[in-house]
Amino acid sequence: MNAKDNRDRIIEAAAALLTEGGRDAVSTRAVSAAAGVQAPAIYRIFGDKQGLLDAVASHGFATYLRSKTANRPTDDPVADLRRGWDLHIGFGLANPAFYALIYGDQRPGTEPPAAREASVILAGMVRRIAEAGRLRMSEDRATFLIHSTGRGVTLTLISQPENERDASLSAIARESVIATVTTDPPQHVLPNGGPVGHAIALRAALPQTTALTDAEGALLTEWLDRIATTG
Repeated sequence: MNAKDNRDRIIEAAAALLTEGGRDAVSTRAVSAAAGVQAPAIYRIFGDKQGLLDAVASHGFATYLRSKTANRPTDDPVADLRRGWDLHIGFGLANPAFYALIYGDQRPGTEPPAAREASVILAGMVRRIAEAGRLRMSEDRATFLIHSTGRGVTLTLISQPENERDASLSAIARESVIATVTTDPPQHVLPNGGPVGHAIALRAALPQTTALTDAEGALLTEWLDRIATTG
C-alpha cells in the first residue's frame, strides 16, 4: 500500500471517529487502530496530531467547498452572497463535528487550510459586489464582517438542541449583515454609495487596467482605501 493510500485511510478513519465521538475521540491510538496502521505512520505523514486534524477538517469541508464553487455566479452578486451564506450555515448544522473542528478551536494567528479556502471564496463574492458598485465599506472589512457573523451564528445554532433552534436566526443575521455591507442596486451606471461606493468600485476594478505604472497604481490604491475606510 502506497503513502497516498495510507493517508486516505487514516483521514477516513479519523473522520469517522470525529463524526461518532467528536474531537476527543480522534486520538492517535484510536486512529491508528481504526486505520490499521502503526502510530508512527500518522506522525510521518501529518507531522503531528494538529496536522492530522487539519487534514480531517479539509476532508470534511471538501464537499461544502465543491457545492459552493459549483454554483455559477449570476448577474446579482448580492443574491450569490445570500446563497453562499445559506450553504455555509447548512453545512455547519449538517456537519457540526467538522464545523466545530475548523471554527470552534481557533489558534491565534493561524487559520485551518479549509477555513482559509472558504475565506478566499467569500472574498471573491465580496469583490464582485464591489465591482458592481454596491459595497458600503472596504472589501477586507466587509469580508471579515460577513465571515465572523456567519461563523458566530453557525456555532450558536450548533450549541442549541435541534428541537430548540430558532430557524429564523440565520435569515435575520444574514439580511442584517447584507444591509450593513451593501447598497441598493444602482439606478444609473455609477454606484449609488456616494464617494465611498465610487472609491470601492474603482478599487475593485484597478487590477483590470494597465494604464498605470506599479507606483501609480499603489498610490491610487492607497488613496481609494483611505476614502473607503474614512468616507
